[in-house]
Amino acid sequence: MRGRATLILGACLTAIFAAAALVSLVWTPYPVDGVAIGARMKPPGTAGFLLGTDHLGRDMLSMLMIGARTSIAVAIVAVGIGIAAGVPLGLLAAARRGSLLDEVIMRANDLVFAFPSLVIAILITAVFGPSAVNAILAIGIFNIPVFARVTRGAALSLWTLDWIRAAQVAGKGPARISAEHILPNILNLLIVQGTIQFSLGILAEAALSYVGLGAQPPTPSWGRMLSDAQTMIALAPHLALLPGLAIVLTVLGLNLMGDGLRDLLDPRLRRAR
Repeated sequence: MRGRATLILGACLTAIFAAAALVSLVWTPYPVDGVAIGARMKPPGTAGFLLGTDHLGRDMLSMLMIGARTSIAVAIVAVGIGIAAGVPLGLLAAARRGSLLDEVIMRANDLVFAFPSLVIAILITAVFGPSAVNAILAIGIFNIPVFARVTRGAALSLWTLDWIRAAQVAGKGPARISAEHILPNILNLLIVQGTIQFSLGILAEAALSYVGLGAQPPTPSWGRMLSDAQTMIALAPHLALLPGLAIVLTVLGLNLMGDGLRDLLDPRLRRAR
């Protein structure tokens, strides 16, 4: 019961921001590239501006909606990169456990883990310049060893089971066993890990944008909004509170959803309940 309530609450919070991101594709209350100096730093509730305006007179609600689109898009693509590259590597390492190939894959993962996504982003932007695409690459590269390790660890525990050995006796090769038997049985774990990495991806995108390595102006980003607001927090605290609250609620929703999915999909937790 607790797991379902957690899942529902997390899904509702996530759905709110996902809906805002989708709506921003076709409509926002005001254009975010419009500057109204006469309406600078209006507080929330001001006539015509539900959540107020920023230091350039731009509508905060419109900025938050497009910021949601930016953060979610970056996180989705970055997690997709991690899954697309990390899961096959993890399956390959598990299938060739103890071999030189397994050792090479895992040591390469350790090498990537030695550099946080922020450091990877700095290296990439030093060569190609700051942009949302480079932020996606940095976060995606960091996600690859995460999914590779999770996949390998879960797959190794299955390779020792009798029904996997029966599949080997039946003449199935490692690639076919991995695709037909291993992957479907660890899919629930990968789904839960994906929600966790999705929330971390939003945090990473906000951090990269905050230091100027993510989405560049005029594209709104929650991290960029926080960076712009830090010198005006005493005059207009809503400039920092609103994007900060958006980040907190989105990450909280994803973490609650991941926790609820784990409780729902893990058979051991179901038996414990």
